[in-house]
Amino acid sequence: MRCGLQVSSFSWPGAPASLGPTFRRVARNAEGAGMASLWVMDHFFQISMNGPPEAEMLEGYTTLAYAAAVTERIELGTLVTGVTYRHPGILAKTVTTLDVLSGGRAWLGIGAAWNEEEHRGLGVPYPAVSERFERLEETLQIARQMFDGDQTPYAGTHYSLERPLNSPAPLRRVPLLIGGSGPRKTLRLVAKYADACNLFDAGPEAMAERLAILRGHCDDVGRDPREVEVTALSRLTLGRSGDTAPSGATVKSVDEAVEYYGTLARVGLDHVILSMDNDTDDTAYELVAELVRQLEPVTAGTW
Repeated sequence: MRCGLQVSSFSWPGAPASLGPTFRRVARNAEGAGMASLWVMDHFFQISMNGPPEAEMLEGYTTLAYAAAVTERIELGTLVTGVTYRHPGILAKTVTTLDVLSGGRAWLGIGAAWNEEEHRGLGVPYPAVSERFERLEETLQIARQMFDGDQTPYAGTHYSLERPLNSPAPLRRVPLLIGGSGPRKTLRLVAKYADACNLFDAGPEAMAERLAILRGHCDDVGRDPREVEVTALSRLTLGRSGDTAPSGATVKSVDEAVEYYGTLARVGLDHVILSMDNDTDDTAYELVAELVRQLEPVTAGTW
């Protein structure tokens, strides 16, 4: 099992001047601990699950470009880009640039978008959910075409590109990850287009249910479901026995975390992405390194 880190809060002491140095330290700590991937949200206001909209929030792709410059190995992506925020041709160009400058480490994580407050606040059109999914499918088609170097004109319902030129090309075939677990639309698009899905960690039973639905969609399109990397976003405060978290979150030891993520692996999880309340604590990464080491030989079960 691979292990990644999502940084979802930037409300750090000394902000805004401290944000660059602190994020650099977090990115380097994650890489030094052996984590496979580093993710940020693609939001412009903080989301209600994490704090008030006024809380500090950095633009995702600028942040990942900074992370690329201060790291060497860790893979980089948004969890996930809202399809409404950027024209698909510009988005593909942005992700390609990140891939080239990072040495082939970029992912395109994408979803149908949901945060109406930041759309309206910043003047971004917020169409109905059905249209957002139509735009998502067209964006997936355009991104794959541009990543593959195909300059054929694209004509869809919502987007038309006369010449989807993308030079330089990405250094690798940029993986497409779709976030969300909607059974009728999102998971169907995963089966049809994606290299990976991202599910919220709602426990092994819920994951098994969603993956069974995804398998059905894969069967419908004639695809081997094991071609889809299963990722999950999981909140974790890693500590030692007896530790307490200032946030009030439950602290798990490495052994407890390994046992729990092992249950998720048995139903199909390949790649856990941690959202850590203590991600700015340098000492936590000693435990992260041990968690990474113990999870590495854990393999996903057949789903």
